[in-house]
Amino acid sequence: MFRTRFLFGCLLALLAAGCKAQDTSITPKVDRRIETLVRSQLGVPQDWRVDVGARSKSDIAGFDALPITFTSSSDQTKKQTLNFLISKDGNTLARLSKWDISKDASELITIDSRPMRGDPQAKVTIINFDDLECPYCARMHAQLFPDTLNRYKDKVRIVYKDFPLVEIHPWALRAAVDASCLSAQNPTAYWNYVDYLHMHGDDISGPQRDPAKSAAMLDKLARDEGQRSKLDTVKLDACLAKQDDSVVRASMKEGEALGIDGTPTLFINGERLSGALPESQLWLAIDRALKSEGIASPAAPTPPSTPDSGTKSPGER
Repeated sequence: MFRTRFLFGCLLALLAAGCKAQDTSITPKVDRRIETLVRSQLGVPQDWRVDVGARSKSDIAGFDALPITFTSSSDQTKKQTLNFLISKDGNTLARLSKWDISKDASELITIDSRPMRGDPQAKVTIINFDDLECPYCARMHAQLFPDTLNRYKDKVRIVYKDFPLVEIHPWALRAAVDASCLSAQNPTAYWNYVDYLHMHGDDISGPQRDPAKSAAMLDKLARDEGQRSKLDTVKLDACLAKQDDSVVRASMKEGEALGIDGTPTLFINGERLSGALPESQLWLAIDRALKSEGIASPAAPTPPSTPDSGTKSPGER
């Protein structure tokens, strides 16, 4: 339970002293980093509010005390304040362990060469560590495209990173390599391929679940997409035949360094979300990121109107 997880843990033992006195103010940017780290590390439910309090003197040399309050949005009486430690330079938060907040997680992920959807200049970046054979990833993909992208339009940009779970998904690695072959020539071809695989995973696995047949189908689908997108087919064929997985493996290594052990795992401006969350929960995290950037969230979708009880359905007399 959320409350139980919070109650366990103790403060760090005495740490090295000798830090020079520094400005103890906390800026909104640091507040945001603290919130995203705490949410990710403690698994705070999406509908709970996290409020970072004011610093005060602590008994730990080089650190100030920092209260953080957790409040349920649905029931304001459900509230709990935990005392953390923050270093004098504002770069380290501590409770059971130290968390580096000098950078958020999204700054540790390489996305420069990755295909992107949304506005490349958007201030909110959604990074999804994806497995093309994972059914939960397919569910998340369906929520991101088109609903989430249509809702936020130019306010967000969405980037996928490869994290095939090779131990349980026999064709996920090849799918990621084939997708990389397409992306090397045309980002649109990449997204068309990824869209198709997430919608037709069962067809690729087949009733016999033969990895060789799945691999052949993946290559054929990539070649078909290459022709539709007018790619250099000779170059594409060579890439598919080579099956160089170094780019995919590098992405997997990045994910492992971030402690990822399952898919989908998303980072929204550094805030980590694990699993195929409901769309409403995903949007809460995006709205928080927009707010931290001073950007208004889109208006809530209007629920479909209920027909008047006296209205007849088509064909009814």
